[in-house]
Amino acid sequence: MKVIISMNDIEFSALLCSRLCHDLISPVGAIANGLEILGDEDDEVMRAEVMKLLAHSAEATSAKLKFFRLSFGSAGGFGEKVPLREAEDAIRGLYDSGNIELSWQSDVGGMDKDAMKLMLNMVLLAGESLIRGGKLLIEIKEEAPATNVSITVHGDKVIFQDAIRMALVGEIAEDQIEAKSAPAFLAANVARKLGSKVEYTRHNEQSFSLYMAYEERYIPKV
Repeated sequence: MKVIISMNDIEFSALLCSRLCHDLISPVGAIANGLEILGDEDDEVMRAEVMKLLAHSAEATSAKLKFFRLSFGSAGGFGEKVPLREAEDAIRGLYDSGNIELSWQSDVGGMDKDAMKLMLNMVLLAGESLIRGGKLLIEIKEEAPATNVSITVHGDKVIFQDAIRMALVGEIAEDQIEAKSAPAFLAANVARKLGSKVEYTRHNEQSFSLYMAYEERYIPKV
């Protein structure tokens, strides 16, 4: 088994930026196109429709940025226990207007920020596997001394690419990491910092689960 050890920070930042730009270019491009149409359109009915599309694209862009700020960035710093409500709001903003039925089940009020970052990237990668939409179940439970996180997907067409799965569980060489698998690489390394790892369980062709557990008081590994 190949274990992820390190990657040049600049190289990884470039991959993560490429991934971020890829995910944002569609809604931002829609806003630019809508504004261009709006400038040439005189029909009030058509202008009203364009305004609706602009509002939708703006909301989608805002939701993605809010989610990525928490999942990719260092909002508020690392290693602090924070209310989980912010993460839940970001996840709902990302999925509520699409074709994915979200179910959030948690008896945990707060999480370590590293653990929250890991959970968010697990949610992102699991959600992307639902090609035609489906169900996304997020379960966060406290079973002292550990906090358990389980992400399960169900859908008619589920594709979880091998490269992403292997990067997520730490079974791929770092020189094989690409922009698409950068969130999985990030998640694997955050899990290692927590003294944990992400586990993958395939139930059938339409369903799989991602799981991780961590203890609140951990010693970061150097």
